[in-house]
Amino acid sequence: MRILRISALVLTALALVPGGAHLFELPGKMRLGGSDYFVVQSIYAGWALFALPIVLALLANGALWAVRRRTDPAEARWSLAAALMILFSLVLFFIRVYPANVATENWTFQPANWESLRTAWEYGHAANTLLIFAAFVATAFATAKR
Repeated sequence: MRILRISALVLTALALVPGGAHLFELPGKMRLGGSDYFVVQSIYAGWALFALPIVLALLANGALWAVRRRTDPAEARWSLAAALMILFSLVLFFIRVYPANVATENWTFQPANWESLRTAWEYGHAANTLLIFAAFVATAFATAKR
């Protein structure tokens, strides 16, 4: 049980890392013109690997809920809340962020509506960060010793 709790907490913390970077970069990136913005976007090549800790955090929190739902309902509720927030962050990603990636061919092609795509991409990531942070807090409540 201890390993599952620690795994859920650590994986949820790791899932927060890319979003935190996006959130703190947002003000500066929103001021960039098109060519500079597309150059900066190239730094995200390979970031799809962050999907792994996000999915694993979802699974770990879901597993913690499944294991504890009968023996510790409070812990289970926090774990379920965390899993649902992570799941919703993935839904939000595929509704707001992913379409911008597709339309810009992963930010290698600058379409005429690139600014609206940037807005969806940047603020989609910001919203995801807030959801993952809330999930991290829920996981902390689920895993804290009483």
